[in-house]
Amino acid sequence: MSWYRYDGTNNLVLTLYIQTGAKITEAAGLFGDALKIRLAAVPMEGKANATLIKFLAAQFDVPVGQVRLKQGGKSRHKVIVIHRSMHNPSVLSNIV
Repeated sequence: MSWYRYDGTNNLVLTLYIQTGAKITEAAGLFGDALKIRLAAVPMEGKANATLIKFLAAQFDVPVGQVRLKQGGKSRHKVIVIHRSMHNPSVLSNIV
């Protein structure tokens, strides 16, 4: 299984594993069937989720409103949907 797929409406669906408290926010390779993302944020009051959404929006060159947390609001394992992304997931996986 891949860490990304496209749904029936051609939205990009990402399966991620999140590590908080890193020095910088970056993609860090595969972690099982998920892409590991290190976040420079703490998992308090939604700060980590907000940082993740902003990071993904910047990487995929879409507005923040097009990045949606589908599953895993309080978990390290998250499913993210990016609506109408024109970029290939390789923008994150250049180290994978």
